[in-house]
Amino acid sequence: MQIASTNDQNPKVFGELCFYGIITEIWDLDYTMFRIPVFKCDWVDNKNDIKVDDLGFTLVDFSKIAHKSDPFILASQAKQVFYVQDQLDPRWSVVLSTPQKDFLDMEGGEDFVDNSIEHYPFIGALPQIEAFDVMDDSDATCMRGDCEGIWIENKSSM
Repeated sequence: MQIASTNDQNPKVFGELCFYGIITEIWDLDYTMFRIPVFKCDWVDNKNDIKVDDLGFTLVDFSKIAHKSDPFILASQAKQVFYVQDQLDPRWSVVLSTPQKDFLDMEGGEDFVDNSIEHYPFIGALPQIEAFDVMDDSDATCMRGDCEGIWIENKSSM
């Protein structure tokens, strides 16, 4: 959540602003009586390096790191996402998130391994490959070495 400061013209405005980054270090601040985990991150520039494509995917560009003077967040403020390189433009990465799970309201507790990532295909068509019946099998050897085999001639090639 982004909170307006006293220097803003309209300080009562609250808005959602997402920050995307990569964790570079994990620090555990030890105050003797309690500990606070914090993440040091490389952040994406929110003004120029985040976009939403025609399909609604959020894309980020990690080529320029921003917010260098404020790299830390509390671990409790972070949400886990995954970045997948965009196959059409390798400079951009697609942001994928896992569905929320309510671990406090689970019965049995055996459902912890049921994690999934929502994804959609990036390629419209499969790549062209050579058909099996066109391939040259003349130098292919498929033979087991641990037993005696039987040679079978391919009658279609005779």
